[in-house]
Amino acid sequence: MDADEELPEALAGAVVEFARHLAAERNRSEHTIRAYTGDVAALMGHVAKLGRTEVGQLDLATLRSWLARQSTLGRSRATLARRSSAARVFTAWAHRTGLLSEDVGAPLATPKARRALPEVLRAGEAAMLMDAAADDASDGDPVNLRDHALLELLYATGIRVGELVGLDVDDLDDGRRVVRVLGKGRKERTVPYGVPAAEALDAWLRVGRPRLLTPAAGPALFVGVRGSRLDQRAARTVVHRRLQAVPGAPDLGPHGLRHTAATHLLEGGADLRSVQELLGHASLGTTQIYTHVSVDRLRKAYKQAHPRA
Repeated sequence: MDADEELPEALAGAVVEFARHLAAERNRSEHTIRAYTGDVAALMGHVAKLGRTEVGQLDLATLRSWLARQSTLGRSRATLARRSSAARVFTAWAHRTGLLSEDVGAPLATPKARRALPEVLRAGEAAMLMDAAADDASDGDPVNLRDHALLELLYATGIRVGELVGLDVDDLDDGRRVVRVLGKGRKERTVPYGVPAAEALDAWLRVGRPRLLTPAAGPALFVGVRGSRLDQRAARTVVHRRLQAVPGAPDLGPHGLRHTAATHLLEGGADLRSVQELLGHASLGTTQIYTHVSVDRLRKAYKQAHPRA
């Protein structure tokens, strides 16, 4: 079915109701709702191409033929894995609501996505990044003060960029040096940060933020040059631009600093479960990729240093 063709009424209605279910009952993020709804709309288009007009006509063979078609179109393993997951969530919901007599997607296998090792900064590179930001902030310029506080907090906590720009001033507890973070699925967690981040945040709040602040910012912790809440794009630009001044450092964004924080915590002796809680990962399996990064670094160091490597 082409993009400009409309789905049969019953199939289109099911897509709309599924999106409402994801938002109202499962409390999924806007990104997940958009991705899953798009996947299910594509699945319904495949169903319609087969001459079917009702969700109840969906079966396991149709699901598998849809995924096979995606594979022949060159979709990545990660995309196929997400679409398989979206289909299973949809059929489970359709079964509960009576649109399907059985959950036909339950046996559907998930293609395993290849997980590339994330690029991270070495400890020396991270130190150079923070030192350079601190040197720039010493002139009292509000943007430099903000950038320093932003970088220190990202590296200290490993929070996501969306979580960072969503922070309000009251989310900081400077006495205990912890920040309250609203993560994926609107799950709240408390993350500690160290003395360098606390000092950078204090300078930003006392000197920098008042000079950029306008009523449009409200309680936002980080403020842009126009006086409103800093957005994700601007935060990414800060990280990319600041890393350009670090010789030999990879070009990372805020998520690269998240990877870096997790890797350095594990290399410093933190246990996997604690890092999982700090990062806000729902599954320990997501956190385990950082153990691979640490081992990979150890292997490279061994090959460079050991005479019989």
